[in-house]
Amino acid sequence: MRSEDIAKLAGVSRSTVSRVINNYPNVPESTRAKVLRVIEQHHYEPNSFARALAGKRTDTIGLFAISMTEKENASRIYQNSYFAPIVDMVVDTANARGFYVLIHTVYSPGDFQKVKQAFLQKRIDGGILVGTQKDIELVREMVTQEAPLVLIDYDISEIMAERLNKNHLAVINSMDYEGTVEAIEYLIGLGHREIGLIKGRMNTFSGRERYLAYENTLKKHGLPIRESFILEGEFLKESAYQEVLKLTQQEQLPTALFCSNDDMAIAAMEAFTENGISVPDQVSLIGFDDAQLASRITPKLTSVRLPIDEMAKAAVLKVIELCDATEPTFSTISFPTRLVVRDSCKSPAL
Repeated sequence: MRSEDIAKLAGVSRSTVSRVINNYPNVPESTRAKVLRVIEQHHYEPNSFARALAGKRTDTIGLFAISMTEKENASRIYQNSYFAPIVDMVVDTANARGFYVLIHTVYSPGDFQKVKQAFLQKRIDGGILVGTQKDIELVREMVTQEAPLVLIDYDISEIMAERLNKNHLAVINSMDYEGTVEAIEYLIGLGHREIGLIKGRMNTFSGRERYLAYENTLKKHGLPIRESFILEGEFLKESAYQEVLKLTQQEQLPTALFCSNDDMAIAAMEAFTENGISVPDQVSLIGFDDAQLASRITPKLTSVRLPIDEMAKAAVLKVIELCDATEPTFSTISFPTRLVVRDSCKSPAL
């Protein structure tokens, strides 16, 4: 398929298709969307575009938010306490340095085609992948084509095992393990011995790190790890809410519950309250992320602060650096977390 065919299908001129391909700003958004929709539908993937052949960059970064466990919703990432601030900071940081941001959401394995097309069509200079279930095959395919890529929340050992550290690649993480240890130690310091957990997705680096930190810290103190107190939350409000409802039907409750993100902690608080269980008088709660809502609910939520702004800003600076690099380079950055103590925890009743 040629650009003339794209123009005909989109009902625009060939020059308009060229302006869209080369990311010119003087194209109405509705026209741009129409042309890009035709390009994606017909998998239009020329070897390169005129702009790239002329040695010009697009000055555009791709931000790919991956969330495969929730239903597709055009506004979903902007309502999520994790994705939304990342999107805001990426856009602000990129714009301040003269870069545009192309944002795509990935809700299914098939949506990874969006990531491939953005690179193959030379619509972006580099990409940032954030969210769950990043596909190592996709990462391998992109970086071996010398596509600059930054991964947020990814297991560095997997990159090393696959020998992908010889490419234009960077990994941005937070110290989730250490942050979880601090939270569990705080609960133990208050006198809690029966501590439960709402897990995140175990196919994510952050989900695994937070679970391992919980398990190892309890073992270190010789405290019991009760399977009935470990809930499958999947990082989702509704899943956490249903799991906590089941927990309230048990004869014995944990005196404290560590939740692998704030969304699940807030859902747990709702479920407990609806069943006449007081937080923190009967069950103490700790979340993770320190979303804006954490300090606005009652009781105010104790949470591990995730350095989202710092991570998002670093991701933009790193992808720009990779775009400018003449030789393949690999780097990692890990930002510290911090426990923010509020009102949702207290010593257990005797």
